[in-house]
Amino acid sequence: MISIKLKEKKVFNDNVKCKKKLTEVICNFSSIEGGVGERNIIKIVNVDGVNLNIKSFKIPNIFNQIAYKFFRKSKAQRSFEYAKKLIELEVGTPKPIAYFEYESLFLFNKSFYVSEQLDYDFTYRELTHDFNIPDYDKILRLFTRFTFSLHEKGIHFLDHSPGNTLIKKNGDKYDFYLVDLNRMNFGAMDFETRIKNFARLTKHKSMVEVMSDEYAKCSNVNYSKVFSLMWRETQAFQERFNRKKRWKKKLKFWKK
Repeated sequence: MISIKLKEKKVFNDNVKCKKKLTEVICNFSSIEGGVGERNIIKIVNVDGVNLNIKSFKIPNIFNQIAYKFFRKSKAQRSFEYAKKLIELEVGTPKPIAYFEYESLFLFNKSFYVSEQLDYDFTYRELTHDFNIPDYDKILRLFTRFTFSLHEKGIHFLDHSPGNTLIKKNGDKYDFYLVDLNRMNFGAMDFETRIKNFARLTKHKSMVEVMSDEYAKCSNVNYSKVFSLMWRETQAFQERFNRKKRWKKKLKFWKK
């Protein structure tokens, strides 16, 4: 249960009719069975016949509790507002429903972001593991065009990583939807920033070659220039990622 000592803030999207029931669900979130995630918890809850995806953000550290209280928008608020902005820009994302925040007089506490649950076929992550997915090359190229369209619209999705694009087959077409939206920048992007945006997506050179080829076609930039930067940034990210894993493993060993 949410402590009654905490002040509640709730903001709903237009035409949401289940405000009272949804508020009750949020207040009793911890008692609802199921859920996935460690740091942040996601539960799918049916409210008035609609499956809602409710993301509970972990209580931040003391510094961010102060920052979110006085200086910065919470992750839940940013997720909600960015989802609305993406929809205005005709970019796929699950429909935003509401966000909730709880805070004390001096500190921020918990927040929740609610969106409609989207039925999808797979995520970009599956492309990094299974090269035999039907229409594999077509999907990877369409994903690259989707990313190019984000860049053209001035959308810099900072968490452009394998699990954050949902893919849904629609006849002979494939639709793409962004999730985990709380880190985005908006505005014109230079060439280097655009290509660096691919760095976290895969470790496979063959995938980088295909994405570089398609992005070069979309942007009318020489393939070698695109590939050289995309592969360099991919390798740099993988090196940082693996270094971090090694340090975590050592830290875990020394804690024993």
